[in-house]
Amino acid sequence: MATPPVNMRKLCLLIALFTVLLPTIAFAEWFQEQRVIMGTQINVELWLDDQDRAMLCAEKVFDEMQRIDALMSPFKENSQLSQVNHQAARHPVEISKELFMLIEQAQEISKLSEGVFDITFASVGRFYDYRKNVRPTDEEIKSKLDAVNYRHIQLDHDQLTITFTHPGVSIDLGGIAKGYAVDNGIQLLIECGVKNGLVSAGGDSRILGKRGDRPWMMGIQHPRKRSELVVALPLSNAAISTSGDYERFFIEDGKRYHHIITPGSGKSATGTISATVIGEDAVLTDALSTTVFIMGAARGIKLIETLPDIDAIIIDTRGKMHFSSGLQEPDIKSSK
Repeated sequence: MATPPVNMRKLCLLIALFTVLLPTIAFAEWFQEQRVIMGTQINVELWLDDQDRAMLCAEKVFDEMQRIDALMSPFKENSQLSQVNHQAARHPVEISKELFMLIEQAQEISKLSEGVFDITFASVGRFYDYRKNVRPTDEEIKSKLDAVNYRHIQLDHDQLTITFTHPGVSIDLGGIAKGYAVDNGIQLLIECGVKNGLVSAGGDSRILGKRGDRPWMMGIQHPRKRSELVVALPLSNAAISTSGDYERFFIEDGKRYHHIITPGSGKSATGTISATVIGEDAVLTDALSTTVFIMGAARGIKLIETLPDIDAIIIDTRGKMHFSSGLQEPDIKSSK
């Protein structure tokens, strides 16, 4: 048999190479899995050419969410956070370095926000039950309000202990723990070799890379129309968190009682119905979305403008949207 000409040999080589690569190309696709953990829906999306490995990577994220929930849930009696709430007013409680550092971060944001963000809100907040439409009376709130003050928390860096200086203090990391879990989930995806993906926990999301050849379009839910979006933001390699009065609430006598508590009053924050913060990591965006929700549009945007690489969209009770200066309206595509 005659030897094929050089150009034919090249063509055969290209065909053989394409045949080898074709399965990888054909089976590369988006993988998506959802679970309910930490009292909310956890969503993992990623792009990998091996679906078994994609499932393994997603399971690592879900396992991490379960681990953090077991450590930091105020509702699980055996969690380290519950032990803190039961004992820290009586004596110093030794805690893990991980929990210590997250509480320390929460304290820093409390200082930054002049107490607007305050994990001791739970000293009053724990007496609300939004599933059963239960709320504390004004007299009950007044009797417990002295316990709401982040300064009641004492941290000992050398001993890794936490102490409450007021007997009525309880803490809840709901305004920061989901962001922490999302950040950890993204780190696990990176370690898995994922370059394009997303981890979300309720209103907190962090994204890697792009969605195909375009940025991720991250929608902000309409505060009063669950099936609609008010805007969609094109983002890559960013975190985005939204706090809203529609997440956990009940209505009594025409008044909305929701889970975002103003530390100074012990009551649901008013003046805002949705607050979204965009930044580099979800721990900070999670805490800041709660903070600016409570602050309201004017004060909240003012705070955001002092922080590098942070932006916000705040929707007030009239439905008006307020943007930080880093967000220009032509770059924000409204959802119809």
